[in-house]
Amino acid sequence: MINLTVNGKPTELQHPMPLLQFLQDRGVNTQFIAVAYNSTVLRKEEFGNVTLSQGDVVEIVRPVGGG
Repeated sequence: MINLTVNGKPTELQHPMPLLQFLQDRGVNTQFIAVAYNSTVLRKEEFGNVTLSQGDVVEIVRPVGGG
């Protein structure tokens, strides 16, 4: 079991997983998000190069409109 933190919440995965797959499995539209992986903001081109593993910290941010 892999334990990591996603948006401040403990999350468990069965095995290490590519970040892009993790996002797609959860129905996240990667066009409209920003992702910080272990305190580093990733470019969208990097999503496929990152594999989530034990102890990682991921923050997924969606823009919010308002006024």
